[in-house]
Amino acid sequence: MTTTKKIEEKEDDDEDKNFLFFYDSFAIIEYLNGNQNYRQYFENADGILTKLNLMEVYFRVLRIIGHNAAKDMLDSFSRYVVDFDLAAIEGAMNLRLRLKSKKHMDISYADALGYHISTKQNIKFLTGDVAFKDLENVEFVR
Repeated sequence: MTTTKKIEEKEDDDEDKNFLFFYDSFAIIEYLNGNQNYRQYFENADGILTKLNLMEVYFRVLRIIGHNAAKDMLDSFSRYVVDFDLAAIEGAMNLRLRLKSKKHMDISYADALGYHISTKQNIKFLTGDVAFKDLENVEFVR
């Protein structure tokens, strides 16, 4: 069973840990595909993601590789999962609408939520998705 923690809560064993990045699904998939440019972000740093990101990555791995690999990925990445509340949903959807209206960006709900959480937590949004390339608070890696 996956345990999640709310972002606002600080657990005792997290005291010395800095969550340096929000792991976008794009970044996770690139890392799993062996893109060496992402290695340092997963092996020498720490991060967070939501269950929505896990869902996206799980489906991709399931479709391309199969059930066992998807289950292994789920087990490996579940430790990074953070929970989110209704205020995060509201903030993410307001952000999504703003980006769509002003910058003509049509990002996914999961991306909007991840980017919103990263800005609220003052951590970089790690991605290689070109839609985010010129936005603030993004660690863009290809």
